[in-house]
Amino acid sequence: MNIQRFIAPTSREAMAKARRQFGDSAVILSTRQTPEGFEVMAAAEESLASIAQAAPAAAAPAAPAARKEAFANTQSSVANDTEAMAMSTLSFQDYVRERMLRKRRESLGGAEAETAAAAPVRDEPIMVPVQRMNDPRPATIPTPRPQTIRTRENAFQDSEPPVRFAKQDDQRMAVELGALKDMIEERFNTLAWLGSSKGNPIQSSLMHKLIRAGYSPAMARALLERLPAEAGAGDSLRWLMDAIQRNLRVAQPGAGLADEGGVVALVGATGVGKTTTAAKLAAQCVKQYGAGSVGLVTLDSYRVSGYEQLRAFGRMLGVVAHLAHDRAALKDMLGLLAGKRLVIIDTAGLGQRDQRVQDMLDVLELPTLKKVLVLNAGSQGDTIDETLAAFKADKLHGVVLSKVDEAVKLGPAIDALVRHHVPLRGVANGQRVPEDWHHPDAASLVKLSMGSSGKSAFDPASADMGFYFAQSGGRGMNLGAGGLHV
Repeated sequence: MNIQRFIAPTSREAMAKARRQFGDSAVILSTRQTPEGFEVMAAAEESLASIAQAAPAAAAPAAPAARKEAFANTQSSVANDTEAMAMSTLSFQDYVRERMLRKRRESLGGAEAETAAAAPVRDEPIMVPVQRMNDPRPATIPTPRPQTIRTRENAFQDSEPPVRFAKQDDQRMAVELGALKDMIEERFNTLAWLGSSKGNPIQSSLMHKLIRAGYSPAMARALLERLPAEAGAGDSLRWLMDAIQRNLRVAQPGAGLADEGGVVALVGATGVGKTTTAAKLAAQCVKQYGAGSVGLVTLDSYRVSGYEQLRAFGRMLGVVAHLAHDRAALKDMLGLLAGKRLVIIDTAGLGQRDQRVQDMLDVLELPTLKKVLVLNAGSQGDTIDETLAAFKADKLHGVVLSKVDEAVKLGPAIDALVRHHVPLRGVANGQRVPEDWHHPDAASLVKLSMGSSGKSAFDPASADMGFYFAQSGGRGMNLGAGGLHV
């Protein structure tokens, strides 16, 4: 009988080895977990069938008395062997070897030894020894049923604990490898920054300056990758500021919101200054074209005294403020104010994560209506990014930066406007109406953003710059379809 042992790290691999050796007729004899790996004992079904056919022929010449005596000895030996196998962890191959040696020692004659050698094979089906070890009853060996390796493999996968332990080990190893990978990347980024700072101190100094000003690492890397190599320190800084200025879209002089006219809806989060911005826009238009050229409408029915605040600004300018509760009322009001040069719509303040943002945008989805987002210039860069995404930056007519006087760093706001390609329509730097309203000037804003405001606990140190100085091809953020124009 050709019995072979296969060892592999997992049961699946051991079963596959047995299948490659014996084909689809492979029969699994035993399995166990060893220090070397998962062990599988297997044989070909044809060899087991030949043994089953040879067993009755070998037992025929024996005399009835001798066969009876041998049968009794075999029955007792099988019971002993069964009890031993129930508590043993030996493989089936070791079990067969020990039993044959014991039978040879106990044999009394040729016929008795021959019968004893054949009887165990007949009484204990060798095809599935693990399942029959606890059944000591003598029985005629059955015809081996085809048992493919697929059925046994599935059974072992569902019941064998070593496979589960192997999966847990694989998961722990994957976690450790991931931590090792992160540590290696961190060390290489630090080494890259140190090497770059020594080889090109101007570039490293500019990177540090951009990060301190609040610009994102993605935009800083994109700019520095295009920095002319032959430029000196002063020329590099001027080139950098000019590049940001060229990519910041601003309204041209004489093309402000008051000069354009039309219907303008101011949207944004709560407390960013939409109502004050509406009053400043109305004051600009009144100063140039008179009080009869402006119409004021508010959709803010949520905030307490929101309508009263807009009415108070309107009385100061000699303009009547109107209230619209829904889309139908807004359409009627716009029809009533169709003769005005500029109609300003003030909306309720909604945070970028509020579920009502889309409902409000649907109400404002009207022909010739221009949506302008009011952004707090002092907000974090992530907050500004989320706000632009929530209010559909690609469908906005522009952005108004409010509370510029309160912002410690203008870098995050300018960075977001450049990456989202949204034009800047106005700048508000205070509460006074209409004095604290300015036409956007890209050069002044970029210069103001790069100015140092002293040390801060949030400023990175030079030793921390390795975390920012990774290659932009691996983890760079999307800078839009147009990219940067340098």
